[in-house]
Amino acid sequence: MSNGGPAVVQSDGTILVEVEHPEYEAARDSLMRFSDLVKSPEYIHTYRLSQLSLWNAAAVGLSPSEVIDSLTRLSRYPVPQNTVAFVKDNMSKFGLLRISRESGSLVLRCSDPFVFAEITNSDKIQPFIREMRSKDSFTLDPMSRGAFKQALIRMGYPCEDLAGYVEGDPLNVSLRERTLQGKPFGLRPYQEAAVDAFWAGGSVRGGSGVVVLPCGAGKTIVGMGAIAKASTQTLILTTNVVALRQWMSELADKTTLDPGMIKEYSGEVKEIGPVTVTTYQILIHRRRQGNDEYPHFSLFSERNWGLIIYDEVHLLPAPVFRITADLQARRRLGLTATLVREDGREDEVFSLIGPKRFDKPWKELEEQNWIAQAHCHEVRVDLNPDDRLAYAVAGERDKYRIAATNRNKIDLVQEIVKRHSNDQILVIGQYLDQLDALARILKAPFLCGQTPVNEREELYSRFREGSLKILVVSKVANFSIDLPDANVAIQVSGTFGSRQEEAQRLGRILRPKPQGESATFYSLVTRNTKDQEFSQKRQLFLTEQGYKYTIWEAQSFLDATCRGAES
Repeated sequence: MSNGGPAVVQSDGTILVEVEHPEYEAARDSLMRFSDLVKSPEYIHTYRLSQLSLWNAAAVGLSPSEVIDSLTRLSRYPVPQNTVAFVKDNMSKFGLLRISRESGSLVLRCSDPFVFAEITNSDKIQPFIREMRSKDSFTLDPMSRGAFKQALIRMGYPCEDLAGYVEGDPLNVSLRERTLQGKPFGLRPYQEAAVDAFWAGGSVRGGSGVVVLPCGAGKTIVGMGAIAKASTQTLILTTNVVALRQWMSELADKTTLDPGMIKEYSGEVKEIGPVTVTTYQILIHRRRQGNDEYPHFSLFSERNWGLIIYDEVHLLPAPVFRITADLQARRRLGLTATLVREDGREDEVFSLIGPKRFDKPWKELEEQNWIAQAHCHEVRVDLNPDDRLAYAVAGERDKYRIAATNRNKIDLVQEIVKRHSNDQILVIGQYLDQLDALARILKAPFLCGQTPVNEREELYSRFREGSLKILVVSKVANFSIDLPDANVAIQVSGTFGSRQEEAQRLGRILRPKPQGESATFYSLVTRNTKDQEFSQKRQLFLTEQGYKYTIWEAQSFLDATCRGAES
């Protein structure tokens, strides 16, 4: 029997939600607490219950009965019994194992004797046991806290860590009410909610975890809000030197920190202060190939950090995962637009950084005008006969390169640039020779990994000012680049089927525009090739977020462009 609710809960753990239903918004807000948004096209949105989503829910205080009651209330039909069992089984695992600090020792306690027997007899767990204390507890080496949690989660047992944190050296810092330029400043409502969810009142149940917000929604601002809440010395990890310096600039502009307290630790400058900003690259640099030592890891122990911020945490390199396992006594904040990791290590983020504390759908922020409205287009172009033959006889990897660097894309880029002659345009790609050729044809600067940092910053500055209208960029511009006036992106090639890269590239043009203008994203794809196949995979995350790609054949697109120009 139907009760008229907005959702249909299915036995495979998927939840279908009717967007036009009057209770849709309440359903969305409820479901986001314990399930993952899988896709959100126009009329029916799909969520999925997973182990990780339910562990995240349990970690922020939801109980199995609260989840089941929400599903029952929202579902149009009775909730399948196996779905009820799935919720209970997985959520009940969280909290069975708890780490706490007792009389100066790190202690693991287990409330289920059978689970305790299973883990204590596991050869994966035994190396972490320092001393058996009782029939339900043992002590751990404090330095193995993170590695131990990793081992447990691989066995299917998430561990609740209540051992708390060192306070770190204090830091007198707050957010300004006005920037240095005199502009009013304050946290947006969702940014404030994200900071509060991370901090959780300063309790041991808060202070570690991940905030998920779309590009352009102000994740850096959330990070600064967390620093102000913690009021402790902070280490910030970023993706590159440009992002590093943007963090430093934002901190100086929007917090009460004296600029002399904000230090850069990079390949060029190695200074350490109360707030230090570094890059993943410098941290994982080794003096020679094959050397297991990472000399810059010493940065983690140079000061009594009370907070570590991981910008673009979905990119966390394996060596930084390793050092993070030793940093469980520090508060940890991960910032990202998507928790999708192409290596499938989302559970590592859960166990070492912490649970997902806050998530906001992209389209919801777009509807509220916090990020720009975006129109996405895929334009399909053919290979020339000679290139088609080369493609047919090439190996698998070469097939993609031939298709991605299709020479016919060059004419298409030129036409799109003409169409958007008054806009701020980014041309983005993977292959340097392709991008270099485009830069010469468009008479535009080409920015890649070999471009010196000072030159990059100068080009970005000119682009922001509007004196430079077109910038050709390689994948170095995928992340953490603040170009608020960019409103057109033309993607000519990408990293195979990377969903996160597609999301990050769209994110370059999502910052809200001065007059509320929309943004336009073009993806140029060679038809009936690996390029088209990978393009469909790349688009998956964005289509799940509710973005629609208008599919064009090249000639139809050019005809439409000509008609638009004539009118």
